[in-house]
Amino acid sequence: MQEKKNEVFVISTANDISALPPELLRKGRFDEIFFVDLPSTQEREDIFKIHIKKKGRDIDNFDLNMLGTKSAGFSGAEIEEAVNEALFIAYDSKKDLEIKHLEEALEKTFPLSRTMESTIKDLRSWAKVRARFASNGKSEELPESKEDIPTLPQEKSNPFIK
Repeated sequence: MQEKKNEVFVISTANDISALPPELLRKGRFDEIFFVDLPSTQEREDIFKIHIKKKGRDIDNFDLNMLGTKSAGFSGAEIEEAVNEALFIAYDSKKDLEIKHLEEALEKTFPLSRTMESTIKDLRSWAKVRARFASNGKSEELPESKEDIPTLPQEKSNPFIK
């Protein structure tokens, strides 16, 4: 990449940066490493707005502030799936989509921030000193886990877990 003759902008993504060879992480290969964190409350509200509108529903019928708060720790994809799940719940009850269906879908969803909580916390710590945050750089606290979650086998080889 450093031998490029023309002006180009190269972008790569990695869900597991520890799987990349070190030579890809040095300066000169990529000018910056950006960390894309979980969405903030405002960003989650915007994601709900997008997906509710996309499903042909009037967003004025939904408390986006409450949804943004209740979905703390959710990724954009998990919010999208919660909206889809809420539509199934509404259909099953023979009603149009209501806020209670979205709340139920959120309660039934186990976001990655809960199932891989320690991995995400460690990755955030790593990113604070080794990457540039793609948004404001202020990670929201993850909701407190109320249960003891056992470690999965694939987590044991994760370098971000101590």
